Amino acid sequence: MSHADPLVRSFVLAEFAEPEALFAAARKVRAAGHTALDAHMPYPVHGADEALGIPHSRVPLIALCGGLTGVVTAYLMAWWMNAVDYRINVAGRPFNAIPAFVPVMFELGVLFASLSIFVGCILLFRLPRLHHPVFEADAFRSASVDKFWLSVETADPAPLEEELRRAGASVVQVVEGQP
Repeated sequence: MSHADPLVRSFVLAEFAEPEALFAAARKVRAAGHTALDAHMPYPVHGADEALGIPHSRVPLIALCGGLTGVVTAYLMAWWMNAVDYRINVAGRPFNAIPAFVPVMFELGVLFASLSIFVGCILLFRLPRLHHPVFEADAFRSASVDKFWLSVETADPAPLEEELRRAGASVVQVVEGQP
């Protein structure tokens, strides 16, 4: 594969023994202008989002919009069925009796919110991703055991390799492939 192919990217992988060293390196790399960063850690560590410059998740907003859509859909559906489509006066209650609609509004709100989260996560996280070039590095296996890895997507890996070595990376490796 050549660098002329626009689909081929270089990923610089750096291994750190502690998460604080990884976060410091991530901040330096971000300050140098690189924005395509990712951290691979054996367990979640507080502060990773801030160090990598990851914005707040849009998933709660997606859930809210889906839930409100479900509630409005349930209300309109129940109102239509009671007031327009099959109008029956039961015990003199109004045709838009909101207390009678609460169970279906709750259920459709939860259903639409959960489906919105499911579809939103698939789209936001570009799932399913069955393969990524960083998985080709043999040393990368320690990311799920006891080491902390930083991967940076870049067009020119040489200066970044030196920067990561100066930042305290014990292993620095370049991998090429299609993300």
